[in-house]
Amino acid sequence: MDASEHFEYLIRMHDSVKINEFYQPTLAVGEGTAEIEINLSEAFHHAAGGVHGSVYFKMLDDAAWYAANSLEQEYFLVTVSFTTYITRPVSSGKMRAVGRVVNKNTSQFISEAVVYDADGREIGRGNGVFVRSKALLANAQGYTLKTAQTNPK
Repeated sequence: MDASEHFEYLIRMHDSVKINEFYQPTLAVGEGTAEIEINLSEAFHHAAGGVHGSVYFKMLDDAAWYAANSLEQEYFLVTVSFTTYITRPVSSGKMRAVGRVVNKNTSQFISEAVVYDADGREIGRGNGVFVRSKALLANAQGYTLKTAQTNPK
């Protein structure tokens, strides 16, 4: 499989998971990179009216994870550690997270991600360590391309 097909499969997998029905993110994947964007709503707020830290974490972890898994075509990666820094509050507009792999070796991938507000200001950053699981990507939910349906006549 070529890289662009793998990236399409990752996007299809991302779009198929239930948690993303809530956030409605869009994902773009490249070699060692990923970008995720969501439109913010009050459903993402904590009691003081700002976006909850869990949204920052999800954006950062997903961007870093997809960047890492873009370089691994056989196994589903798992996050073994992730550090999140929230540097600026946000309550409306969009959040856009950009992840990139900064180190890859035989046992792990290290990725960094930065999340921006609608004005392009950094509002958070994080880094994570990801390792291969025993689960094959080919068996992961949604990791396929849709095939055309034909109607027999």
